[in-house]
Amino acid sequence: MAENRFPCTPSATPRETVCIETNRVLDSCRDRDCFENVRVYLSCYGNELLEHTGAIRAKCAKIVWTYIGIDPIQFNRGFYAVTIRFYVKLVFEACVGGGRAQELEGIAVLEKRVILYGCESNVSVFKSHACGSDFCALPKPDCGMRNDPTAIVEVVEPVILGTKIMERASDCNCCCCCQENDLPDAVVSSLESPLMFDDDGHGKRYLTVSLGIFSVVRIVRPAQLVIQAGEYCIPEKECCPVEEDDPCHVFRCMPFPTGEFCPQGSGNPSQHGNDRSSKCGCGC
Repeated sequence: MAENRFPCTPSATPRETVCIETNRVLDSCRDRDCFENVRVYLSCYGNELLEHTGAIRAKCAKIVWTYIGIDPIQFNRGFYAVTIRFYVKLVFEACVGGGRAQELEGIAVLEKRVILYGCESNVSVFKSHACGSDFCALPKPDCGMRNDPTAIVEVVEPVILGTKIMERASDCNCCCCCQENDLPDAVVSSLESPLMFDDDGHGKRYLTVSLGIFSVVRIVRPAQLVIQAGEYCIPEKECCPVEEDDPCHVFRCMPFPTGEFCPQGSGNPSQHGNDRSSKCGCGC
């Protein structure tokens, strides 16, 4: 905005050539993954409800933790395998006796792997804040790190495609994270009750879910770039404080929300099909 472009010194040069350090995107990809019949781990209370219900549906799904691992590929220099593991918290609604509905929560673990180009670098990176500033202090181990690329994953909330009740664990697509100690602390703290991982015995019922995930994966590496830059700008526009003593005055200054009163179904239906947002009201 024009009111935010005010240089620190009026006589300063508007643009100059500077060198900056930033992350350069070397390779990226987008993907839509369909994870079908993924095992959902429930609590003791959730498994008990599952044994006494004939109808269950998923209300919402939310990614509460993501593990991202990056490993170089042998005999293919410059390429890296990115392993991504999503921990998805789901909230279900089960029908019990008397036409009542009870909520239960669980965790589904999804995993995918992609291969991207990340270039090569044989240098080690040392930073001043990593090893401390005490001259007489003993050097700490691992103060330097390899200049490995960094994998970044962007993902939207999972789309719930279906829910099934299975009788055997072999019918599900189970990720190799089937012990409580394998769950990150952030996943455990997001649950109200501990999960059960006991698969002994046959004839038990298991809950599976099918999820769709849209994701973008990219590999970045630190780089020094020469760009044309201007001086730091101080905005001319002043901050306007809210007049708490006169709320009606603040309300009268608000623009009238004309768009809220317009019909949403007018025009081409295909133009509005992608604007629907599936919000979760379960508080997960």
